[in-house]
Amino acid sequence: MTTYIAFLRAVNVGGRKVPMADLRRHLEEAGFSDVATYIQSGNLRLNTPLRSVPKVEAQLEKVMAAKFGIDIPAIVRRPRELVDLVRNTPANPLGPDARHYVSFLRDQPSASQLEAMHGWDVDGERMVVVGRDAHLWFEKPTHEAKLNNTRFEKLAGTQSTNRNWNVVSTLAEKWGS
Repeated sequence: MTTYIAFLRAVNVGGRKVPMADLRRHLEEAGFSDVATYIQSGNLRLNTPLRSVPKVEAQLEKVMAAKFGIDIPAIVRRPRELVDLVRNTPANPLGPDARHYVSFLRDQPSASQLEAMHGWDVDGERMVVVGRDAHLWFEKPTHEAKLNNTRFEKLAGTQSTNRNWNVVSTLAEKWGS
């Protein structure tokens, strides 16, 4: 069995209700084991005999669509990747008061997409991409940011989901290996 960490996009917001206890039960019925969740925003740790991240993502999405009737993208990482993400965090380009988020990308951006992402220079907003993860800093509330999720995914050319730094660092400590 291999352990994975999954980040679900847009659960328990905008009418997309996914009770975590039900999710754990459905995933265990589908063959995942030791399923754990952290807060209500769709953070999972689970074990599976599946050996590739794309297969785990596809199986999670299939189970959730069947059980909850909605398409829920799942972005999966291995525990070591999460620990490395925290350990290798780039310096905050906006200073200590900026809010820090991580956007987990499903796929690796192309060279031209990376160039556009690294070139994001809007007042009070910065981005640094490391592999399939983008560190985002905001000096303003995120609902006022020009770098919303739609624009971000257009720049990246792939699906993503965001978590604030407190959640990311807590999960790395709690579930990392």
